[in-house]
Amino acid sequence: MPDCRIDGGRSPSERRALRAYSWAWRAAVPLVGGYLLWRSLRQPEYRRHWGERFGWRAAPRPDASASLPRPIWLHAVSVGETAAAVPVIRHLAARYPERPLLLTHGTPTGRQTGRERLGDLGDRLRQRYLPYDLPGAVDRFFRDEQPACGLIMETEVWPNLMAAAHVHRVPVASINGRLSGKSLVRGLRFGALIRPALAAFHTVVMQSAADAGRLQQLGRAADAVAGNLKFDQPVSEAARAMGTAWRQRFGRRPVVLAASTREGEEALLLEAWRARAVPTDAGGPSPLLLIVPRHPNRFAAVAKLMAEYLAGEPAGKSFSKPLGKPLLRRQALDDPDPELESAPLLLGDSMGEMQAWYAAADVTIMGGSILAFGSQNLIEANALGCPVVLGPSTYNFEQAAAESLAAGASVQVADAGEAVRTALAITADPVRRERMAVAAAQFAAAHRGATDRTLAALEAMLPPVS
Repeated sequence: MPDCRIDGGRSPSERRALRAYSWAWRAAVPLVGGYLLWRSLRQPEYRRHWGERFGWRAAPRPDASASLPRPIWLHAVSVGETAAAVPVIRHLAARYPERPLLLTHGTPTGRQTGRERLGDLGDRLRQRYLPYDLPGAVDRFFRDEQPACGLIMETEVWPNLMAAAHVHRVPVASINGRLSGKSLVRGLRFGALIRPALAAFHTVVMQSAADAGRLQQLGRAADAVAGNLKFDQPVSEAARAMGTAWRQRFGRRPVVLAASTREGEEALLLEAWRARAVPTDAGGPSPLLLIVPRHPNRFAAVAKLMAEYLAGEPAGKSFSKPLGKPLLRRQALDDPDPELESAPLLLGDSMGEMQAWYAAADVTIMGGSILAFGSQNLIEANALGCPVVLGPSTYNFEQAAAESLAAGASVQVADAGEAVRTALAITADPVRRERMAVAAAQFAAAHRGATDRTLAALEAMLPPVS
């Protein structure tokens, strides 16, 4: 049995760092269990598949005793990474029709996204959680799954995982890699851990030259710069049609979407909405604010906040006079609810419908950018022809944000108040709104092709076609 405690090739300081890191993980196991239970209070799915998180499976893999080729493994931690990986997985499925595919995740929502978007692959695609970075857990994972190769989305670097991949002779690539300035600082601080793990990658494909330059500072040159795979996510025409139908039900009034919002942002946007969007006279139609939180475990908390806004007294202080309107949620769009044409707010408490929400909106305020979360995926909004208002924090999509701004598909503002004012100004100017919508669709189309460039960079690592 191979030993995952790899010391060969490491300096004494690097060996000490890996041992300390591994013992820290072991000591943290009780805390990890508590964390999973805490998350399960709002997302019961966190109580399932615990064995996988520690490298165990409930049963042997279905093809373990068959003479099938070893699977190709791809890791996508959550929703955004899984969606971006879909074109790559579909290419691999077509290129290797006889070979199983293994898709691992870190979150239940990522797992659900993979199931929804790739369910047509049937038994060819298996899903499980990637185990925590415990030496024994990652060793069991490789012994059980025996992947032919691995692809890890977006520069996730796990020292014990990469050590185990080396021992088990599994070539692993990092694809769609990005490295923010903040991540670079952390990488430099823990260089004794990170440098050997980066060196263990067979191939590293980064999104941009800036990402590749920061990676070089950690001692690992990028093998290719391929662009962002998120540009290659297909636009669902069914989702576009659904969103268009929703838009018709909202009536002839401005519709602003706050998309993939993060904790703390909804309160700021609602306060700004109260200040700018409540009409002072009957001169025009009142605008509608759609709020779609990033994480489903926050749906209930955001619903409470929005209901308090409508009642006029959130958190003990007055947002405004009571509006006398009920809070409508996603379910209202499936019902003949007459309140839709006059509702001031609607909560998008659904999963897998983000493209429909973009198609239903006149303009999007991008969540994660108002506070210091680095922004959520503006590319998908632009691909649906939806203009985007960005806050000050965009480090997760640094290059895409800069290029969208340069193309005229997005605008950037300083805070929530300016975001709301700018979004409403865009809805009030049809010529500007249409110009931005056209620019958004053209910008997204012009940057496609990262999948082909990534696969070309992986050619030497991928198994031969039989």
